[in-house]
Amino acid sequence: MEPAPAAEAGASSRARSRPREYAEAILVAIIFALFARTFLFQAFQVPTASMEKNILVGDHLIVNKFIFAPHHDGFGFLSRLLPYRPVRRGDVLVFKFPEDPRRDFVKRTIALPGETVEIRDKAIFIEGRRLEEPEVYHSDDRIWPDDPHLPDSYRRRDQSHPFTVPAGSFFALGDNRDDSYDSRFWGAVPAANLKGRAMFVYWSFPLEPSSQRSIREVVSIALNFFRRTRWERTLLPVR
Repeated sequence: MEPAPAAEAGASSRARSRPREYAEAILVAIIFALFARTFLFQAFQVPTASMEKNILVGDHLIVNKFIFAPHHDGFGFLSRLLPYRPVRRGDVLVFKFPEDPRRDFVKRTIALPGETVEIRDKAIFIEGRRLEEPEVYHSDDRIWPDDPHLPDSYRRRDQSHPFTVPAGSFFALGDNRDDSYDSRFWGAVPAANLKGRAMFVYWSFPLEPSSQRSIREVVSIALNFFRRTRWERTLLPVR
C-alpha cells in the first residue's frame, strides 16, 4: 500500500524540524550558561598559597556571585528576586585586587565596615577584642616588631596600628597568615570589587604557585589528570 500523502508530509516535516529543535536546545543551553556565569556562579582557580591549609594551590572553586548582589552593578531586578545577604565575618571572598583589577584574589573577611581592627604580635583584635581564628596557619613562629627600619613586608605582617574599615569596604586576610599579600599591606577591599563568596572545590590538581600556567603544566595536567587529581577534595565546602 502506498503511504498516504499526508503521512509523508508529516514525516518529512518532523525530519526537517529535528535539526532546528537541536539548534534551539543548544542555543537555550548556551544562553542559560552565559546567564549563570554572568549573574549566578563562576569558576575560579587558586594560583597562590595564601589560603593554605584550607584552600590549596590548584584548587578550582565555584564562586556564588549573586549572594552579595546589591554590591554589583547590573543586577537590577535580579537583586530583588535572588536570595542575598551582606558580607559576614569569616566569609571567603573572591574579589578584584584593588591595585590591579585584572587580577582576582581570594581572602577571608576579618573586619566589616566601620569596625576598628588592630594586629598585635600576629593576633587580630576587633574593637579591642581578640578574634579567635581556628582556620589560620602560621608558617613562621618569629614575631617582627613595629620598627620603621624594617621593610613593610616584615613590619606590617605581625603588627598594625588601629585601622577603621571605611564604609562600603572590608578588611580581608589570607589564612596562611605569614605568606599572604592582603589588607595589611594595601588596605580595605571596596564592596564594588567583590565577585562573590567561594562555595566549594569542584576540582583540585597540585600545581606550582603562578598566576599563569605554562604549556608544560597544561601538558602535565592532561597526562596525569586521573592519577594526580586530588579526588578527596572534590565538592569540598569552603569554610
